[in-house]
Amino acid sequence: MAAVSLKNIRKVYEGGVVAVHDLSFEVMDKEFLVLVGPSGCGKSTLLRMIAGLEEISSGELRIDGRLCNDVAPKDRDIAMVFQNYALYPHMTVGENLAFGLKLRKLPGAEIRQRVAEAAEMLGITPYLSRKPKALSGGQRQRVALGRAIVRKPKVFLFDEPLSNLDAKMRVQMRVEISRLSAQLQTTMIYVTHDQTEAMTMGHRIVCMRDGVIQQSGTPMELYKSPSNRFVAGFIGMPPMNFLPCEWTGEALTIPGAGVTGLTSGDFPVRPPAKPILGVRPEHLRLLTKDSPTAAGIAAEVEVVEPLGAETLVYCRAGDHRAVSRVDPETRVGRGDRVTLIPQPAHLHFFDP
Repeated sequence: MAAVSLKNIRKVYEGGVVAVHDLSFEVMDKEFLVLVGPSGCGKSTLLRMIAGLEEISSGELRIDGRLCNDVAPKDRDIAMVFQNYALYPHMTVGENLAFGLKLRKLPGAEIRQRVAEAAEMLGITPYLSRKPKALSGGQRQRVALGRAIVRKPKVFLFDEPLSNLDAKMRVQMRVEISRLSAQLQTTMIYVTHDQTEAMTMGHRIVCMRDGVIQQSGTPMELYKSPSNRFVAGFIGMPPMNFLPCEWTGEALTIPGAGVTGLTSGDFPVRPPAKPILGVRPEHLRLLTKDSPTAAGIAAEVEVVEPLGAETLVYCRAGDHRAVSRVDPETRVGRGDRVTLIPQPAHLHFFDP
């Protein structure tokens, strides 16, 4: 087991292109940390620097207290799982699992034991004699995980390992990897652009944009207390609603959509003169024409998405759009006039 420490890490490519800017954070021993952000934010580059597949331009990388900037990848005691399974097609599942151990010249009995343990853990024991072409995508990804597990590394690195799977299989493998994390008790660093994976899997999230950390913390810290508008919009599905407003000193209004029903007594701090109001879909109450009248945001329903346990209602409010998460029994249809009521206890204000 090992902690991973990054101090003032930078990655600069030829031509002066900076992919990672002076980045520092710690990954605790046995922690499952998720690096999340849009494509091109530097998260995979950072993971490859930890693995030793990319050179570190400046800064210090320590694994288990050991400075690893110039240590060869094979000597860092890490295992990496990629989004492409990279299995040897001419080998069976068992041979794929054992290959790295044979290169290390481990005794045959120990190799067989490790392969059997990993296969049992991942539920792929019946497939040990099959070739990769006879496996489904989910089964192949399990083999790739098993190949990493048999090495018993200090640190696991995952580079978007579920992005090639279909939606149902992604959910299943998400649960499997979380279960493995609890079972193996090994430090894991997981890269994804999928905020749902980040929220459901990570003990802690590091949210990145353009090679810079925007915020780090537990999933619910980023969800409930985003440090800026980027984090607020990236974490959560559907994303947070953003509505440009005007603050008169007494009331909050949305140009073209009327008053919000919110007054100075609703806010613990004074909003800026022209704030951007941020509100999650579940905190945007929707009143239909049959509801009692109330001050709020006048809107028209554009799209209704029934999801079984909940319904998402997409509305246009003046020149802006907003989505409300409502009870599935709510009767509302396209073209209906509704009123949106922001819940004061769950509002965010961003200065444009």
